[in-house]
Amino acid sequence: MKIFSEIIGNLFTDKTWADQLKKSEIEYLNLDQWTAQKSRFIARDEKGTEYAVALKRHSQVENGDILEYNADHNTALVIRIELKPVLVIDLQKIAQKEPAEIIRFCVELGHAIGNQHWPAIVKDTKLYVPLTVDKKVMMSVMDTHRFEDITYEFQPGQEVIPFLAPHEIRKLFGGSSQEISHIHHHHPSNNEPGIHQHTDHFN
Repeated sequence: MKIFSEIIGNLFTDKTWADQLKKSEIEYLNLDQWTAQKSRFIARDEKGTEYAVALKRHSQVENGDILEYNADHNTALVIRIELKPVLVIDLQKIAQKEPAEIIRFCVELGHAIGNQHWPAIVKDTKLYVPLTVDKKVMMSVMDTHRFEDITYEFQPGQEVIPFLAPHEIRKLFGGSSQEISHIHHHHPSNNEPGIHQHTDHFN
């Protein structure tokens, strides 16, 4: 069993790697959000091959992280995190109101969400809240407060990602309201893809 102790790049955020892997055969290591929070875990790829990931403590993988690239065979092993839905609250109508109304509404909405200890990201006129409890519970909280002039719905996590910065993605999909530290990925010094993985075997 191979053990990977570092990330060599990211398919979605590193342009060099994204270009390099366009014509590569990519094998995905599918993880749920909770497994992805761990620095050490064992998972299987789509073919059933088992791999171990052992990163430094308090670090975690991100969606699209590349564990291995084989230039000879033009293949790559990439992390794919199954993201949970996100509650998206549209504040466009609120933004058109008078300043005093905007302040009042934002305080009330912030109090309602903060009271539930839900992490949230504001992007333009939309508020993104990750699914941390059952959908029905989150919708019940919103309906109980009867906020006027807003609409809200759950959207797939993958559809939300393109609108967010990397640090915002980590906050939304890092798991509940926990703040998990993140280490910078190691990249080849010459910025060229190659075979840069650490492998070992279990005894």
